[in-house]
Amino acid sequence: MRLGLLVGYSGQRIELPMALIQEADNLGYYALWTSEAYGSDAVTPLAWIGALTKQIKLGTAIMQMPARTPATTAMTAMTLDQLSGGRMLLGLGLSGPQVVEGWHGVAYGKPLGKTREYVSIVRKIFARQEPVVHDGEHYRIPYAGEDATGLGKPLKSILHSRPDIPIYLASIGPKNVELTAEIADGWLPIFFSPERYPDYFKAQVDAGLALSGRTIADFDIAPTVQVVLEDDLEMAYNQVKPMLALYIGGMGAKGKNFYNDLAARYGFEAEAAQIQDLYLAGHKAEATAAVPNELVDAVALVGSKARIKDRIQLWKESEITTLNVQTFDINAVRLLAELVL
Repeated sequence: MRLGLLVGYSGQRIELPMALIQEADNLGYYALWTSEAYGSDAVTPLAWIGALTKQIKLGTAIMQMPARTPATTAMTAMTLDQLSGGRMLLGLGLSGPQVVEGWHGVAYGKPLGKTREYVSIVRKIFARQEPVVHDGEHYRIPYAGEDATGLGKPLKSILHSRPDIPIYLASIGPKNVELTAEIADGWLPIFFSPERYPDYFKAQVDAGLALSGRTIADFDIAPTVQVVLEDDLEMAYNQVKPMLALYIGGMGAKGKNFYNDLAARYGFEAEAAQIQDLYLAGHKAEATAAVPNELVDAVALVGSKARIKDRIQLWKESEITTLNVQTFDINAVRLLAELVL
């Protein structure tokens, strides 16, 4: 199992933890991942980080597909890949309807079909085997709508690219996970539970891989795990709960919250409903308090050095190939390197 480091997206101001990132680079971490929501983008920080690191891979977890045309995404990935000496990992995701329609101003649409077409176009651009032509339900290249000028013509990238820049997809729902295993090189699951993977995800991963003619050895399962190194276990739990409450309670409307659905599938249906009710009613502190310790332990590594050393065995014994650590504690970064690398 390899290690990655997720630094996420910014708050009001963007401040990159370069000492932490460079320590991970020096310790032999495999990848560094940046994110975006509706503030800082994922790519600009990654380019900055690439200039200040030596060997760590540079991944987006994730770039929002609705925010960019497939060609723009491919151009960005190819450019950063060349500038970094072949270190780019292209992580893509759809985000959710609230962000897609409320921030980017485009239709959320049909996620499975759009993702399949998007990845296919990006791969064609990377390959440079011929000018890109795509006539799909969601994307048409060259554009040929009623308002087209008729002057568009198929093009091939001027920039020569690695044809095999790895593409990762972030997905949660069963059909999306199966599609990810079919068309992507890796999977970026959030709130991953190694104990629940065999019952909730393995069948979908295996089915997708079978459709692609590959095996699990050809696929990078790369979940993010929040790590809190803290001897006071209750304090450690309380550092993870606000993020779980935000996602389970506030990242989506009722009936359209993928993270709430996931918590329910994990066996926390009543708790997930309570968290969402409290959060949407504006009672964020109460929603946070309603997150059970058992859910934190299912998806995070918290506690003392000895406790994390014990609980990380669950992650090591699973089919995970890259464990992406989410922390701003340099001691936690060093501990994980000691336990894994």
